[in-house]
Amino acid sequence: MTQPPGRPPWWPEDEAWPPPEQARRWSGPPDWEARRREWRARRMRYGVMRYSGMRRGFGCLITLMATLVVSIGVLVLWLLGGLLGLSTNEGFLASLARPAGLVVLVVGIVALVIGIRIARRVGAPLSDLVEAAGRIEAADYSVRVTEPAGGRGELRGLTRAFNEMAARLEAEDATRRRLLADVSHELRTPLAVIQGNLEALLDGVYPPDEVHIGPILDEVRVMERLVDDLRTLSLAEAGALPLHREPTDPAVLLEDVAAAHRARADAASIAIKVSIIGTPPVIDVDPVRIRQVVSNLVDNAIRAMAGGAAAASGGTITLSAAAADRSLAIEVVDDGPGIPPDLLGSVFDRFAKSPESRGSGLGLSIARAIVTAHGGTIVAESPQGGRGTRMRITLPL
Repeated sequence: MTQPPGRPPWWPEDEAWPPPEQARRWSGPPDWEARRREWRARRMRYGVMRYSGMRRGFGCLITLMATLVVSIGVLVLWLLGGLLGLSTNEGFLASLARPAGLVVLVVGIVALVIGIRIARRVGAPLSDLVEAAGRIEAADYSVRVTEPAGGRGELRGLTRAFNEMAARLEAEDATRRRLLADVSHELRTPLAVIQGNLEALLDGVYPPDEVHIGPILDEVRVMERLVDDLRTLSLAEAGALPLHREPTDPAVLLEDVAAAHRARADAASIAIKVSIIGTPPVIDVDPVRIRQVVSNLVDNAIRAMAGGAAAASGGTITLSAAAADRSLAIEVVDDGPGIPPDLLGSVFDRFAKSPESRGSGLGLSIARAIVTAHGGTIVAESPQGGRGTRMRITLPL
């Protein structure tokens, strides 16, 4: 059964979604013959109504224009006749000129009233849009324009598009401010360590040996890794991340990742298993980037399990791959402490991490950006009542 699409952002808030006349499309298997008959009847009924309405509208417009043209013609002839001495105030043209002038006067007044009403209905929303644009130019992204009451067509669409643009600018501005604050926070700690150690070395408090220079080098590497992560993330989100695609066997890729982390996992009494379901096909991906994603997931699982209650009794991390629905699903499942419910919805955000985490909080953001650059998706679950974590990567074949 086909599921209904999500509510579009431009859909009016006071109207139900999906529309009642289309809701049954997603209620069960379609009856194509019934739909064909209904569509024919609706097209005939609406076509006749539309044609009748258009015919009446055009008829009224043509009649009005013809009356106006004839009236103006009579007035012009009467004026020309008076100038040339061919007509008098009591002649045939004079008798026609009086009602013609009245018609022209009435039509002019009606046109003036209609023009004023149109100017008021269009001018006020346009004035609001101009004022709101000025506020956005002044970096006030919280401004919104109220849609014209009962407004339709281009003006209402323009107002919705403007509000959507303002909302997006506001969200991007908030993200930029939060990113700057997080980056400055992440850089403050290693800079403080480097500054303190260098001052101690210069003052002669510490001798310039490997023991005291080593921590400085470690903090420099932390800063270098943070800068590299930010660069990778920005390139991926901008769609400029270079991908060197080549045919890759997912089974070999998972075995390589497991072998790279097995020594560290064994030290924490954690078993790493690889489960290949069926014969997954070879996929065209960047093996270095995808290996980076899977390695990051395994590394997170080892750190969570080694630092949690599961460390005493060991644990298991399972890497699996299986083909399904013209896509390849790669899963990293562990039986560790799991992800807290309050963090589950934001684990892929920048700098999102638990209080006890020692990472930068960019690993999962980079993983999502790399998977998205491949046209895939990545989701996180903690299915066992808060115990265990399942990371599922879906890549198109």
